[in-house]
Amino acid sequence: MNAPRFALVPVMDHEIHVTEWGDPGKPGLVMWHGLARTGRDFDELAQALSEDFFVLCPDTIGRGLSSWASDPEVEYSVEYYAGIAGDLLDHYGQERVAWLGTSMGGMIGMRLASGPNADRLRCLILNDIGPEIPQSAIDRILSYVGDLPRFSRVSGGEAWLREVYQPFGPASDAFWRRMARTSLHRMEGGDLTLHYDPKIVIQFTASPDEVLVWDRYARITVPTHVVRGARSDLLTPEIAERMQQLGPQPGVTVLQDCGHAPTLTRPADIARVRQVLAQLL
Repeated sequence: MNAPRFALVPVMDHEIHVTEWGDPGKPGLVMWHGLARTGRDFDELAQALSEDFFVLCPDTIGRGLSSWASDPEVEYSVEYYAGIAGDLLDHYGQERVAWLGTSMGGMIGMRLASGPNADRLRCLILNDIGPEIPQSAIDRILSYVGDLPRFSRVSGGEAWLREVYQPFGPASDAFWRRMARTSLHRMEGGDLTLHYDPKIVIQFTASPDEVLVWDRYARITVPTHVVRGARSDLLTPEIAERMQQLGPQPGVTVLQDCGHAPTLTRPADIARVRQVLAQLL
């Protein structure tokens, strides 16, 4: 069974923490997490897929063990994250990779796939994200991401994560315990909080154009597939249907018991991702 390795990569005046899985000689697969999450969210999926891929799961700046922005309005943006992604591919000597992005990670993938670096992606899997984000969904996200909660115990943090991220869908107790371990850090005084810079939400006000990118999406030609949580308020059925008519005209997998965004950690979900990758590559 493959075990993770951890690297700190200097990129664009930052230190990027990357969880690596599998043999570097195998085809590359980048998995990029959502807004307030970390690369460790993919542990189960990455471990399974590392049988066939060299899997890279970065922590975006401002999250996990990566460094924080010195200029949040500029650096906490999809455009800046895409620049980091390109430099990470260079660092690892990856000319072309498969890309799986959850939420914000999918936004970064669409940015790469619609620009001058499109030829660096072999395929694109978008996990519950599209070229348009409804304002109501943004408001919901801001309601819990902008203000960091505090906990006296890890168990309290785990309970909070289980409640707030219930839309992730059914997951094992082991998943939630690991989520707590990799999502929390202690502050001065001993209390715990979540492992991200609360200023990351500035991308919604400093870069509002990044939540409506149908023009970019229409230029994508990379083989693409969309995963949608049936209960998602972020990727609605209407947006998913329009996506199928434009640009890469992706296939869509709907996970009935999930909202935003599916964890992709259950055996059946992992098998589906493996099947989709085989179809796209």
